[in-house]
Amino acid sequence: MQTNLATVVQNEPVFRARRGLAGGHKQTLASFFLSRRITLPKPDSRLVEVAPGIPVLCHCYWQESRHQRMTLLIVHGLEGSADSGYVLGTAQKALSAGMNVVAMNQRNCGGTDALAPTLYNSGLSGDVAAVARSVIQRDRVSQMALVGFSMGGNLVLKAAGEWGSQGPVELKAVVAVCPSLDLAASADALHAPSNWLYETYFMWALRRRLRAKAKLFPNDFDVQRLRGVTTLRQFDDRVTSYYCGYDGAVDYYARASAANTVDRIAVPTLVIHAANDPFVMIVPETMKKMRANPMIRYLETEDGGHCAFVGERNGDGDDGRWAETRAVEFVKTIQSTPELS
Repeated sequence: MQTNLATVVQNEPVFRARRGLAGGHKQTLASFFLSRRITLPKPDSRLVEVAPGIPVLCHCYWQESRHQRMTLLIVHGLEGSADSGYVLGTAQKALSAGMNVVAMNQRNCGGTDALAPTLYNSGLSGDVAAVARSVIQRDRVSQMALVGFSMGGNLVLKAAGEWGSQGPVELKAVVAVCPSLDLAASADALHAPSNWLYETYFMWALRRRLRAKAKLFPNDFDVQRLRGVTTLRQFDDRVTSYYCGYDGAVDYYARASAANTVDRIAVPTLVIHAANDPFVMIVPETMKKMRANPMIRYLETEDGGHCAFVGERNGDGDDGRWAETRAVEFVKTIQSTPELS
């Protein structure tokens, strides 16, 4: 390879928090509560079977001559969907840059609980791979990039690492924003007293989802497994691992973490992480693996919170969502650099 990835992206703009919104918690909460206008055309919605009898819902936004355009496959985070703000914001920026977008709902998400008696989890990188292959084959796209946020970031990194150098030739780049690629460390950080609000929200959402699944599939799910469960680690130990084929939370976190595969990623990859992310932690060993892989550009900012990165708007249509812009710009850079793509 003649061109070095770090050299290509070395002039990335520095992130600066919007006035009054500096700090990990302020950023994280601001990204959730601040309204913004996102205008997208009506998507082409389709079901993609990721395993026998298990479909996921994807929202597709196509350009003219879709076959010749870069296609972004975007994957949301825990209890998100293809309609999450960061997914729609990235989609809008990608469409403006002339790209196709496929926004993937993970299993059960986006109003699809009734489709199959299964739960989503952080180890289902095969679902991402199945959607990618389906789009490549059905729509004959010549270029694709994976973009994931938080849990979705873990999934796209894990998929790329599992592919290694044997992935689809159409795969040109990967971007992960605040990826939870060290699941055990992040689950424990979520339980810190300063993060009680986030854990309370996730537990409310996850408990509600299991109850909904039990109503739809009473022979497959038992809400009694929720008794005494108050933390994410307990939920993963009693529910996720039980229904998803893992031997408890320890086994689940160990096997589902993308930390196991990042050293094998063989396409240009950008990992964006904020040093003050309240609950997604990256351990030193994983950091070492990423920095040792010449195909990974690890970009850590001082501020930004969790999947937030709310910066100042510049008045030229930029809504200040810095990480979304960086994701699209990175893919554009790789696309225009033949030595890397």
